Amino acid sequence: MELHSATFYDLHCKICVLLLGVCSALRLTVPSHTFHGTEGQPLQLSVAYHFNITVSDIQITWMFEQPSKSTTSLFMSVNQTVVSDLEYQHKFTFTPPNASLLIKSLHFSDEGNYTVKINIAGNERISAHAKIHVTVDVPVTKPVVYTEPSAGVVEYKGNITLKCTVRNGTRVSYQWMKNGNPIEASTNFSLSPNHDTLSIVPVVKEAIGNYSCLATNSVSALQSDVIIPTIYYGPYGLTVNSEKGHKIGKVFTFDKGEAVQFYCSADSNPPNNYSWIRKAENSTRVITYGRYLEVASEKVTQKAEEYRCSVYNNMTGKRDETGVFVVIIPIGLAKMTQKENFLSPLAIITGISLFLIISIFLVILWTRFQPHKVIQWKLQSRPEMDYRKAQSISGHEDALDDFGIYEFVAFPDSTGISRVSSQSDSGPDVQFQDFHGTVYEIIRQIPEQQHDHQ
Repeated sequence: MELHSATFYDLHCKICVLLLGVCSALRLTVPSHTFHGTEGQPLQLSVAYHFNITVSDIQITWMFEQPSKSTTSLFMSVNQTVVSDLEYQHKFTFTPPNASLLIKSLHFSDEGNYTVKINIAGNERISAHAKIHVTVDVPVTKPVVYTEPSAGVVEYKGNITLKCTVRNGTRVSYQWMKNGNPIEASTNFSLSPNHDTLSIVPVVKEAIGNYSCLATNSVSALQSDVIIPTIYYGPYGLTVNSEKGHKIGKVFTFDKGEAVQFYCSADSNPPNNYSWIRKAENSTRVITYGRYLEVASEKVTQKAEEYRCSVYNNMTGKRDETGVFVVIIPIGLAKMTQKENFLSPLAIITGISLFLIISIFLVILWTRFQPHKVIQWKLQSRPEMDYRKAQSISGHEDALDDFGIYEFVAFPDSTGISRVSSQSDSGPDVQFQDFHGTVYEIIRQIPEQQHDHQ
């Protein structure tokens, strides 16, 4: 069982305290229990030890154990006298009482476990030991990334494989990066067991980016150059815009006499092929090619014309098209109709329609109820004496029951001449003229005449 030197020291002290009541200290320390060395380079196995007793002899022993082989004694010293294994003495430097060991030039055969043991003899005997594991590696060279296929693929129709290789290096670990961030296995990314191969399946537009490979081992780390896989996609996000005029949805308005330039854009790889189509007077024709189209108001034969931008990606085989309406209006009118947030044509039409409907509804209500209000006002404004006169004629206990809202009654004279009734001995002449009045007025007038006759 391998113990850290400090742990070994603490355990040794506890045993001393329990058995003797006094701890005779020997403290052995190493900076690490694993040393990583580079082939062909020297490696210093640093060891330090301290004690607080009076000593007569210090014995230091170094032993080496290769994997699957027996342990070999490299050096043994008593004070400054050194006895070494003749097979290994040219490979190491050991100078007691310094317990450190220098490996002059590392080879793969030097990889293994090294054990140092120190014995101290004096007024008492104490000992300590530590084990150090040594690895030997070849530094990695700069990795190179290869792409398959190198010509590029169409999204959703192919896969991409990235392979990372190094010319030299032992125990190499690989880490893939996209835009400087580590890549982990996911829906679109899959990694080989040792991570030297990255597969993008399926290929999508979002996979576009800067890819690199980081190759590392215990003694080195290098990153490859950035590579950008070729992915064909699109067109996406087709739009038509202009630096002049006023845009309301897909409608552009501009003053008469102006010239406006439209430009069409869509995200695509490779770049799209653009063409402009004019639709007017039941005809459709291609008028120009390219992203830009210039329209002068003098050339607009109607008040509104439609222009359509058509895009085509010859690698993906996809096509898209969008249109814009050009409206010529009197100078300055377009600016008056613009609001801060630009109302859509549908919102403007809806608002006007609601206004007209409400206006018509109010007119209908006014024409229906206004005459009745006038009649009711006349009835309520009659003096009380008129009600009392009507009561004597009605024959009811309360002549007010005869009052109400009545329709207008007219007695026209076909000859346009006043009619005169025949005279009688029993009463004065009563002359009826063409008039317009309410039934209430007739009731009110005729009884008064009959009363005079009585």
